[in-house]
Amino acid sequence: MNIALVSYLDQGAYDTTTVESEDDKLLDFLKEKGLKIEKVIWNDQNINWEDYSLAILKSPWDYFDLIEDFYKWLNHLEAKKVKLLNPIDIVRWNSNKKYLQEIEAAGLKVTPSVFISNQENINLSYFFQKFNTDQLIVKPCVSGGAKNTFKVTADNVDEINLKLQKLVQEEDFIVQPFLTEILESGEWSFVFFNGKYSHSLIKQAKAGDFRVQPAHGGSVHPQKPSEELIAKAQQYVASFAKNCLYARVDGTFVNGDFLLMELELIEPFLFLNTAPENYHRYYKALKDLI
Repeated sequence: MNIALVSYLDQGAYDTTTVESEDDKLLDFLKEKGLKIEKVIWNDQNINWEDYSLAILKSPWDYFDLIEDFYKWLNHLEAKKVKLLNPIDIVRWNSNKKYLQEIEAAGLKVTPSVFISNQENINLSYFFQKFNTDQLIVKPCVSGGAKNTFKVTADNVDEINLKLQKLVQEEDFIVQPFLTEILESGEWSFVFFNGKYSHSLIKQAKAGDFRVQPAHGGSVHPQKPSEELIAKAQQYVASFAKNCLYARVDGTFVNGDFLLMELELIEPFLFLNTAPENYHRYYKALKDLI
């Protein structure tokens, strides 16, 4: 079985040193296990996808910049009957943060969210009152890596209103209250392989910033959560990530409740380097799904 480990064409747009290191280490590990696998660029026009029985989405980091091409690529794999992990229908669904509405409708807790599209007037000041907060986070519904993500306060709301007025003509945005718990306690990530809990960590932003991504100076702290916390995270996976090789449940705790921020099913960094057994769990999950 020929397997493609799907990545992206690095043109220097992202600081992905840690991601590429994880890709390479995972690739070497899976080869050592006897798998016939190679790294492939998702939008490389020279690739004959029929040569692969299985494609694993690992780090298509630019998919949100090329979203229509990405959807066409998914359609192409579907037409050629190439099995994708994670499954194609789930990847399509997960590519737009409006999926949070479905998760909330299912009775699972998410960060309070309002979605805005092409409107004549954008007034973010309204959301301070709606969410009973003095800080907001605004980001595109299709995005990653903190692209076009703004922290909004009374001091910069007029400036962001102007920026958003232009940006919303091209794409939909999501408005959420800024959860100060992220700065105080950090953002949790629970990683699951084939629906089974593997490991978790807390990501913390550097002083003076709100972005927890390592590319923006964030730090990572492995955790040993209680079974109760794991069970809370697992609810999201059990309901919305069936047959997924991997799932990363990102969120934080507010007044004792876990609030989902994102269910990462396309290109999350998996923090495999936090423990050697993580690679083995990944491999076992892959073997079970093949």
